[in-house]
Amino acid sequence: MMRLDVLEHGHRLRVRLFLSMTARLSGVEMADVAKTLLYRPEFFGRAMVALSAEMMRGPSFWTAGEREYLALYTARLHRCPFCIDSHAEMTRIASAGEIDPDDPGSARPELTAVLGFVEKVTRTPEQVRAPDLDGVRAAGVPDAAVVQALHVNLIWNVVNRFGNAFGFELREGQLEKGTRALHRLGYRFPGLLTHGKGRVEERSVTAELERAVFGSPAETEPAIRRAAATGDPLPERWEPYAATVRDASYRVTNDDIDRLLAAGHSEDAIFEITVCAAVGAALRSLDAGLRAMRGESEKSP
Repeated sequence: MMRLDVLEHGHRLRVRLFLSMTARLSGVEMADVAKTLLYRPEFFGRAMVALSAEMMRGPSFWTAGEREYLALYTARLHRCPFCIDSHAEMTRIASAGEIDPDDPGSARPELTAVLGFVEKVTRTPEQVRAPDLDGVRAAGVPDAAVVQALHVNLIWNVVNRFGNAFGFELREGQLEKGTRALHRLGYRFPGLLTHGKGRVEERSVTAELERAVFGSPAETEPAIRRAAATGDPLPERWEPYAATVRDASYRVTNDDIDRLLAAGHSEDAIFEITVCAAVGAALRSLDAGLRAMRGESEKSP
């Protein structure tokens, strides 16, 4: 069970029916990440699904298998067991043998070159500088491909963080059947499940993710959601929790969630602040990489 009951049982009727039907047909319970994306999709999941489908299976310099390996690499940086196991299997499925998830030496030189840059923007975005790209460009990686890799990294910088915070686990049969279904669907869900009030605007899906998470109606105020993302001061209890999600999500425990609940915060509020902290940290990494490409440095506060 995940740490928030609403992510297990709080979905709209049509989603509950879908989860029940797919479990009966496949004999496997839907994965925790899917349940999370389908919970209140207008707040987060709809924009995240659109971003994931485009970046993980849309046109790219990187093959599907290489993008799965990037996801696996990011999961290892965040120490997210659920995502490590899932993307190791997804790499095997999507790459059809072109890359071995257990052998870094099997990656083509262009992918190997970009991994170091991805690691730096993930671990220490404040230290990223233009020269960090010298080796990537020398390996023949076009700037457009670097941008694509940064967006793949963004997705999993988000998912790994909330996966750790919510306590994602792989259950029996999910690794084999769930990963194949996800690959077959190309990271998409039926539109009926993510449809809600309003519509996805015709603009960058990254911008749509920001708009949804920080600007859509929610239990927590927009200013608090923004502060959870940026590290600005927050009310008591929220600040240390949001900081842990941003900086070391693998350290979140059941006790952390229990303390927030005991302080009177609802599960919906915890869901919102967790997502905002994860998205904010991921956007900072993306921005650091894009600034380096433009030859800029992070501005001091």
